[in-house]
Amino acid sequence: MQRTASRPAWRSARRLALAAWFGLAATSAAPAAPPVPDTLAQRLLACTVCHGREGRASADGFYPRIAGKPAGYLFNQLTGFRDGRRHYDLMTALIDPLSEDYLRRIAAHFAALDLPYPPPQPPTAPPAVLARGRALVFDGDARRDLPACTACHGAALTGVAPAIPGLLGLPRDYLVAQLGAWRTGRRHALAPDCMAVVAKALAPDEVAAVAQWLAAQPVPTPAAPAATLPAPLPRRCGSMPQ
Repeated sequence: MQRTASRPAWRSARRLALAAWFGLAATSAAPAAPPVPDTLAQRLLACTVCHGREGRASADGFYPRIAGKPAGYLFNQLTGFRDGRRHYDLMTALIDPLSEDYLRRIAAHFAALDLPYPPPQPPTAPPAVLARGRALVFDGDARRDLPACTACHGAALTGVAPAIPGLLGLPRDYLVAQLGAWRTGRRHALAPDCMAVVAKALAPDEVAAVAQWLAAQPVPTPAAPAATLPAPLPRRCGSMPQ
């Protein structure tokens, strides 16, 4: 004769069955989460964790704005981290698995963003320092074969397509850090590295003066990079196609 389950065992099995049923019912009744679109814009939200909403820069001034920068410049920076011309382990780890075509797509995405800039930082330097910074930006120093910033970065300092970035709308700490990295050999561009030559020609107090003046300037509207340079570059730059 077949034995029936004991009452305690039956009750235990019943409780498990009911729990499973109610769990299934609750799951089926809950609204399904909307699907996440598999688009490039959705994937690149990861970049905004450091570079700020829509790539507008971080509040701490360490991570620069990438929205609206020339596509060629952004691509050069991505490959610079990949190839060791720039050094930041997190960026290198993120970029290493990506193909060159995908890096170009990332660069094109952020270059196409036309977003407003925040107000500039108030200067903390005295007027004489700001005047020195402005003179270097617009005039350079012919005695030292030091070109003006506008000779490469455009008359409005908003950059030049396809690969020269704008200098406005950047925090002074970031500008000081990058010029310092070129001066010390920590940062490199494609050879011939014209920015390394320029940065090494600047004294530390001149780096500070240029950064103070640039960071205090409003970004013009429109802020798009210029289409062409008004004159040939003062020296060859590997980052800019000839």
